[in-house]
Amino acid sequence: MIHTYLGETIQFEIHYKKRTSIGVTIDGYGTIAVQAPKGTPDNIVIQLLEEKWDLIQHTLKEIKDRLQGPQKKVYEYGESFLFLGKNYPIQIFQDINIMKEHVVFEKDKLHIYVNQSDTAKIKQALKRFYYQQCKVLVEKSVSSYQNSFKTKPRSIRISDSKTTWGTCDSKLHLTFNWRLAMAPREVIDYVVVHEMCHMVHLNHDRSFWRLVGKIMPDYKEKEDWLALSSWKMTI
Repeated sequence: MIHTYLGETIQFEIHYKKRTSIGVTIDGYGTIAVQAPKGTPDNIVIQLLEEKWDLIQHTLKEIKDRLQGPQKKVYEYGESFLFLGKNYPIQIFQDINIMKEHVVFEKDKLHIYVNQSDTAKIKQALKRFYYQQCKVLVEKSVSSYQNSFKTKPRSIRISDSKTTWGTCDSKLHLTFNWRLAMAPREVIDYVVVHEMCHMVHLNHDRSFWRLVGKIMPDYKEKEDWLALSSWKMTI
């Protein structure tokens, strides 16, 4: 079926089943499916869709953006970059007297200070900013959750890993990906808790996941955020 509302049109499927409530699902390719009790009038289905319209449109846009993949950055004024789960525009300040390129988060903008406005320096400034922020955020999170553990990490490092968000080795050295600074705080907390749990259980056995769930019962929501949004965490 097709329905237009508030100037937007969506196509959806209706599946009538033995159930007592109506549910809406959207798969990874943007296919909308409504599961409804047998005999449910079409107008009731339409009413539910309109009630969830904003969420549906937001989800469809997220899926479309993800399927298109990350767009090439141009590092120009107004271009947005993720920080703590939200997009913020950059504003570039060039001054030959600036000794080291750096970024300051101020008034909902990422202010980038460089002595020469070229892509390499802007990118380096952003990377340094995320490294520094990740270090601060992770250390704060480790401190916050330390009471849940008898063992303390020997060190906390920030890396440029292409494959992992965090690691914990047998000597209790914790390492985290600098891109985590782009994620919401609660997602950063989850990765920290995950790696701290490895101080107790080095593998991903049942005991490990029970410990993660005990400390952070909604950890799967954080995993879902990373699975759906990691493609955006790039400079």
